[in-house]
Amino acid sequence: MEIWRVNVRTQTVRREPVPKEWEHLGGRGLSARILLDEVPPTCEPLGPYNKLVFAPGLLVGHRLSSCDRISIGGKSPLTGGIKESNAGGSSGFALAQLGIKALIIEDEPDQEEWWVLHLSVDGAEFDPVDDLAGAGVYETAELLLQDYGKGVSMALIGPAGEMQLRAAGIQNLDQDGVPSRIAARGGLGALMGSKGLKAIVINPAGGKKPPIVDRASFRAAQKAYTQALTQHPQTKTYADYGTAAMVNMCQYFGSLPTRGFSAGQFEGADEISGEHLRDVLLERDAESKTTHACMSGCAIHCSNVYGGPDGKRIVSPLEYETIGLMGSNLGIADLDAIARLNREANDLGLDSIDTGAALGVAAQAGLLKWGDAERALDLVGEIRRGTPLGRILGNGAATAGRVLGVERVPVVKGQAMSAYDPRAIKGTGVTYATSPMGADHTAGLTIRAKVDHLDPQGQASVSRGAQISMAGYDTLGACIFAGFGFAAAPPDTIANLLNARYGWSVAEDILQQLGRETISLEREFNRRAGFTAADDRLPEWMTREPLPPTNAVFDVPAEDLDTLFNW
Repeated sequence: MEIWRVNVRTQTVRREPVPKEWEHLGGRGLSARILLDEVPPTCEPLGPYNKLVFAPGLLVGHRLSSCDRISIGGKSPLTGGIKESNAGGSSGFALAQLGIKALIIEDEPDQEEWWVLHLSVDGAEFDPVDDLAGAGVYETAELLLQDYGKGVSMALIGPAGEMQLRAAGIQNLDQDGVPSRIAARGGLGALMGSKGLKAIVINPAGGKKPPIVDRASFRAAQKAYTQALTQHPQTKTYADYGTAAMVNMCQYFGSLPTRGFSAGQFEGADEISGEHLRDVLLERDAESKTTHACMSGCAIHCSNVYGGPDGKRIVSPLEYETIGLMGSNLGIADLDAIARLNREANDLGLDSIDTGAALGVAAQAGLLKWGDAERALDLVGEIRRGTPLGRILGNGAATAGRVLGVERVPVVKGQAMSAYDPRAIKGTGVTYATSPMGADHTAGLTIRAKVDHLDPQGQASVSRGAQISMAGYDTLGACIFAGFGFAAAPPDTIANLLNARYGWSVAEDILQQLGRETISLEREFNRRAGFTAADDRLPEWMTREPLPPTNAVFDVPAEDLDTLFNW
């Protein structure tokens, strides 16, 4: 494996051996190590000193179910701190096939031109694509697949990334060649746009899977994990209903964001639930699919393809987070309308979470009536046109709140909360508050923990364990749902996989070791960037405004937040 450094100003690539201190890391952990070692924490996120890092996880490259994710990192244009956003699809696997442990994009271009960075076994080259400036993600992917061939993988941005909007993400192709897997959070699409890259095309032809030191032991550990994963009841739940299964669960707990996080239950929840979603897709058939894998070899198939009344694809996938932020959060109880909003956000290359939250802020400011899906689409159209209002919304909920004069903005460290109101799921509130990433459920979701979610006591411990595990999984390149399989498999399964793959001798607690190291690196970057304990807080209004129907406020003691990472 090698480190590939690409300078976008000189349009050169250097292939380097992996430094010894980086060898034991991958994915999120490796991205954090590189950023702390090489990026000035106080630098301008969209300037020449920031770097964009693509890092496959430690287990990527072998079609291990749900373990071929790509981590993308940099200093966040949205939060001003460290950021890792990961995605499924084929990018991670393709980079691993080329023997790339990390791809580091450096510097900034001298002129405003758009390029494709084309990676192959022959190295890297830059191809001009000014004709694609302003093109949406779907059109761009289709044209580039025609030019480079159906066998390539791709990471690309839409108009939002070109405009360097802080809510812009980076799309990746799924196994069908559709640019549906977005590394959405933290504005990394804006960072990619600042590097002058419309797309990175990865051609794995002639590459090979990463070497395995002990193939027999690896296969034995893989079998144990796969059996545990396929037999886990949650695997069938997610195959049947996808992440939309969380709608009714959050409705039950009173944590479903409704009308700008003003309530935790939505009267239209049944119409946007995973159960109703499945019924709609089964009825429509045609291009609609109730279950779908975002990457080859996945046994869970939690994705879906949402077709309209004519059965033709609108978007894939329609996820819970989008349903929560662009549905109940806006008072919209229409899956077709939510799917159209989702498609527009995808085509622009926008994070549907931060965009949905920004639209909720716009509604509070009187620019949108609750439940008005057509007006919501019009506002997303403002983003596409690059109008002043569109740029305000495209820069995310925090910017929208400041400009529109709205206090009730659900953000931490400038990043919008996911679709779990933290007053009702307080452990996840601790994660939102304290994660180096800003408000992000994938950093440590606690809704499945067997605790009283309304009791502030003990929530810090629950969040700590979830955050450590997720940082470890992100370093492995494992999907959040892979955790079901690893938790049910023999406790030495992860260690056995790594030892067999690399010839290491790590212990059973390697997941926790990787998680703690990764979070420590990230917190140190943020400390040097100027973050303090004051940044590890939820918005004040959530500590004093009760959330119906439980009437809970966020009241986890500040001391618990401040001592969370005292290992």
